[in-house]
Amino acid sequence: MLIIPAIDLKDGQCVRLKQGEMNSADVFGDPAEMAERWLEAGARRLHLVDLNGAFAGKPKNLDAVRSILSVVDGEIPVQLGGGIRDLETIERYLEAGLRYVIIGTAAIKNPGFLHEACDAFPGSVIVGLDAKDGKVATDGWSKVTGHDVVDLARRFEDYGVESVIYTDIGRDGMLSGVNIDATVKLARELTIPVIASGGLTNLDDVSALCDVEGEGVSGVIAGRSIYEGTLDFAAAQNMADERNA
Repeated sequence: MLIIPAIDLKDGQCVRLKQGEMNSADVFGDPAEMAERWLEAGARRLHLVDLNGAFAGKPKNLDAVRSILSVVDGEIPVQLGGGIRDLETIERYLEAGLRYVIIGTAAIKNPGFLHEACDAFPGSVIVGLDAKDGKVATDGWSKVTGHDVVDLARRFEDYGVESVIYTDIGRDGMLSGVNIDATVKLARELTIPVIASGGLTNLDDVSALCDVEGEGVSGVIAGRSIYEGTLDFAAAQNMADERNA
């Protein structure tokens, strides 16, 4: 079970949002310094989100991303989502040193693009599915669609996505606990890994996720909890490693 620190980027800074609201951002400092902090604490993957890019539909925090990649220097995989709408952007990011790109809104609105991306960059494309009450949300969570998350995930698995990041948008940034049931329900329907996101709060959540790792839940993204101190990142990863030894 991987505990994956999140570095959300807004206007060149590391921030955290509550339920995706851009005007509710808490600033946590320099992105490269945060990357170094999590690397030194034992992170084995980093999760980046270009928040400005997600709303603009194109990369907006390239300098911050490059500074993070410079710090990581290939030691661990780095994945990024937000504003990825074309193959050229994917190619640029992968050439810069990203291991995975995450396609979210564009996958829902233009499934053909996701299919092309999986064909062009096999093993490097993750799909991000954000949902509320089982229905997928798009456009920075501002629109809830009628698409069922399980049905879409199955289709995208057939396209060749490497894994699925499943975010319960009602819990993200609220420190209210991971929606284990919904995450497991999705993971059971797929053969590719599911990474949980949204609501991770404490070691009890990590323990509960370790209990369902065998169902196909391979990791969890840690955001506000590790920044506000309700979860000690190193302790969480150590516990997960011990549980699954």
